[in-house]
Amino acid sequence: MDISTLVILSGGLFLGWALGANDAANVFGTAVGTRMVRFATAALVCSLFVVLGSVISGAGPAETLSKLSEIDQSVHAFIAVVSAGFTVFVMTRFGLPVSTSQAIVGALIGWNVFQGIETDSDVLRKIIASWILCPVLAGLIAAAMLPPLAAVMRILNLRLFVQDVTVRWALLAAGAFGAYSLGANNIANVMGPFIHVIRPPSISLGSFFLNPTQVLFLIGALAIAVGVVTFGRRVMFTVGRNLFQLSPLTAWVAVVSHAIVLILFTSKSLATWLDAAGLPQIPLVPVSSSQAIVGAVIGIGLFRGASSIRWHLVGGIVLGWLITPICAGMLCLAALISVQMML
Repeated sequence: MDISTLVILSGGLFLGWALGANDAANVFGTAVGTRMVRFATAALVCSLFVVLGSVISGAGPAETLSKLSEIDQSVHAFIAVVSAGFTVFVMTRFGLPVSTSQAIVGALIGWNVFQGIETDSDVLRKIIASWILCPVLAGLIAAAMLPPLAAVMRILNLRLFVQDVTVRWALLAAGAFGAYSLGANNIANVMGPFIHVIRPPSISLGSFFLNPTQVLFLIGALAIAVGVVTFGRRVMFTVGRNLFQLSPLTAWVAVVSHAIVLILFTSKSLATWLDAAGLPQIPLVPVSSSQAIVGAVIGIGLFRGASSIRWHLVGGIVLGWLITPICAGMLCLAALISVQMML
């Protein structure tokens, strides 16, 4: 790739970094918040499995996102992802677990407005529906998982030391699953706008092969990993400590519930099976890891008693979700107009 391509792609790297700092941190936020997993360990495992999920399973949501807005100019793709990344960065500075998915969708709609292109209402409807369904599903799954799991733990009656070790490894495994799901679902936010404008060379080493799209996803996933390591700690503690005080067991339930929801909106195999069975399909769209983990934590909190949830913090998070796509869209539109006026 030449220098100009790398400069354009730097916008995606910035958005990937912002996603790692915010959304990806939620994978281990509950584990780190309960001090069952150290931040350094969490960051390492999260980074590795985000890369694997992005490269192996990232295609489905990216296809849907490309239908919303097919940017055909590399400079415009750069402006869109930088607008989304900057919006997420500002929200992250305030410690709010906002949605990178919502930011990029807002930026893409801003590009559509600039171009005078009508946004595909069917695709947009599916994406907005997923924003509502995602936290609700995560909360329901978490509330359903907690009672039988708690009963099993009581029956096993493990010694304190054995229970502690078991829960720590369970949190690491759940975090790895969550990180894989996050990479598979959210890499579309980072590199989706570049699919039609940048085609890097494929990579082939013996039986190991990555097509151009997978190479893009690999580059974006590495940027996500850097974001996790460098700036993820603050949002981890917002979700893991401040929203609702989690025990190690409920932390595990929250992470697994969040990961299941992300996989539901990512898996092509599941979509094919549902279609063959004549059942309603779950759209393959990039959903918010932040919404999923917050929904799971609230579901656990409601099961334990609504009074234990810090509702003022929930209100701030929801406000962040609402204004994120609006801010990203307006910023992208303003930047595009400014560039056009300068040319």
